[in-house]
Amino acid sequence: MGFMKQLNVRSVAHIAGATLDDVRIRPYGTTDRDRLVRMSARVSTASLYTRFFSGTPRIPDHYLAAMDRLDHWDREAMVGLVDGEMVGIAEYVRDVRAPGHAEIAVLVADPWQRRGLGSRLVGYLTQLAARRGITEFGADVILSNRCALLFVRNGWPAARSRTEEGAARFHLPLTTPCP
Repeated sequence: MGFMKQLNVRSVAHIAGATLDDVRIRPYGTTDRDRLVRMSARVSTASLYTRFFSGTPRIPDHYLAAMDRLDHWDREAMVGLVDGEMVGIAEYVRDVRAPGHAEIAVLVADPWQRRGLGSRLVGYLTQLAARRGITEFGADVILSNRCALLFVRNGWPAARSRTEEGAARFHLPLTTPCP
């Protein structure tokens, strides 16, 4: 990973002065695919690597296709929007063999990282998941993603983890409130 994608400054200029109070959070909708594609311009290759665990210059097509298949019960996503542009997304996918368990993942545009957006998205997603019978999230966090590791440790003090292949594998009980 010796290269870094140049972020498109024009694509972030109109949202640069926005605050967390300006972010609208809602479920991912059928018209959000183009917003998600445009969000790639605001996400570095390093951030894409920590989310997808592979080098990719943009949000992968397989992920876009998965978002098109959300059923808003077993597969759900919440998005953060500023002036109609997506700045973050958090999703869960329920495990069909263990319906109380779901995998969770978060991607936040670089200008919005460390500003509380990921926490807010996860908070809304956690509330929805709990109402739908999910009692635990699973999350894989690459060991170099210190901010995500700290977020998990602070948000879920009772979380258990194990390390495999350069990532921490967490079990996050939903009974513990998320920040």
